[in-house]
Amino acid sequence: MGKRLALVCLSCGLILSVSCGKDQIDKLPPGEQVPTGADYLFDDTQLPRLSISVSEEEWNRLLDLYDKDAHTHSYVKCAQVTLDRGDGTYKSENVGLRLRGQTSRRRPEGSPGQRHKSGKADWHHVHFGLNCRTFSDSGDIAGIRRINLKYAKEDPSYIREHFCFDMLSRYGVWTAPKSSWCRLFLYVGNDSPAYYGVYLMMESIDRQYVKRRPEFGSPDGWLWKCAWGSNLRDTDDWRFHQDDNSSNTYAYELKDDDPASFAPAKAQLKDFITKLNTLKGAEFYNWIQRVCDVDLLLKMYAANVALGHWDDYWNDMNNFYLYFNSRDPHDYKVYMLPFDYDNTLGTSHYCGVQSDSGRHDPYHWGMEECVLLYKILEVSDFRAKYTDYLRDFSTVDNPWMGQLQSASRIRTWQDFIGPFLKNDTGEDMALRDAPASWGNHPEYRLLEDGPNNWFKVKANSIASWLE
Repeated sequence: MGKRLALVCLSCGLILSVSCGKDQIDKLPPGEQVPTGADYLFDDTQLPRLSISVSEEEWNRLLDLYDKDAHTHSYVKCAQVTLDRGDGTYKSENVGLRLRGQTSRRRPEGSPGQRHKSGKADWHHVHFGLNCRTFSDSGDIAGIRRINLKYAKEDPSYIREHFCFDMLSRYGVWTAPKSSWCRLFLYVGNDSPAYYGVYLMMESIDRQYVKRRPEFGSPDGWLWKCAWGSNLRDTDDWRFHQDDNSSNTYAYELKDDDPASFAPAKAQLKDFITKLNTLKGAEFYNWIQRVCDVDLLLKMYAANVALGHWDDYWNDMNNFYLYFNSRDPHDYKVYMLPFDYDNTLGTSHYCGVQSDSGRHDPYHWGMEECVLLYKILEVSDFRAKYTDYLRDFSTVDNPWMGQLQSASRIRTWQDFIGPFLKNDTGEDMALRDAPASWGNHPEYRLLEDGPNNWFKVKANSIASWLE
């Protein structure tokens, strides 16, 4: 990537530009750096054009993979992925493309059994994953190897997940993934591009995510993805699995390619779960502080409560990662990593012990069988610290999720992406101040003032529960 002339249309925000090719990187003037990295790529003041080019054969293979297994994790090969920004163009070839999501899985085009219809395709919004190292030993997009792409599934505000990760980061939860938006274009074969609309680009939680955060202390530990059933209480062998790129879902899935890693990693996690459930009193107090960043965990969970994140570890045994920063069986720090925050900010549901994520007791946020938070909150020192963090969100003008401050941020983002929502799927093309249609509290609002304003309800609720 070399120097670039950028012209920005002030009326629509469209970036018009001409860029030099990769072969001119070495011709940059002395001292001029090629901008890369997570902070550069996931910049919510930019709305780049992300173009995915895939042959018709590979696209049809993706459709076939979905028809055989709607939850397939298999990749197809993109000829090229290009990211255009006002200050740079980034290209990567032979990039892996796959479908993502759990209950959100859909076919990206047409109906089961149909092949691509050139010139008259029936496009559908889906979540995508890009991996620049699936079919190549090199390649990245602005220095990032893997990107998750999410459409605004049942979030008419378009901002919930990004708001959450942004707030977590501003609040000091440095484990929060980074995110920003892009305009997504899909090129299939020689067809004109399909405009898929505004997508959220998200940092993938993987080995590179760990390496980008020196706060972990070491990038050489073990990373687990934790799905439904990960209560950190039961240690049945069937709950543990090593990622094999299959569509099977396990409570604890080790994200490591080395088969020799599974046995010691599983033994380490089982040992942590066993001690978590059996140690008591001073022995538990000393052990949990040694192996866990308790302060960061409590800070994250106070923020989770404020965000109304009910589809989580504590309430639903779901949607988090664990990273052990050492492979030593007993000498490590374990971190719970935040993940999947689209069902938040008033998108409430009957789940676990909850029926109203706006007003639920923050000291009993979830089920008793999810023991980690309950065991920690039995310790008076930890409970007092958690209360202090909750207090940060207990006023309607707090700096993290105050009503007026939050509304201002949301309107700024919506004004930025709103003109670009109309897309070739015909789906999700309008902004509305409402939670998901399937939620059990459709009255919550983010921008409207009044008794149903989410930020006002949440602040007043937390204040009423404080000890």
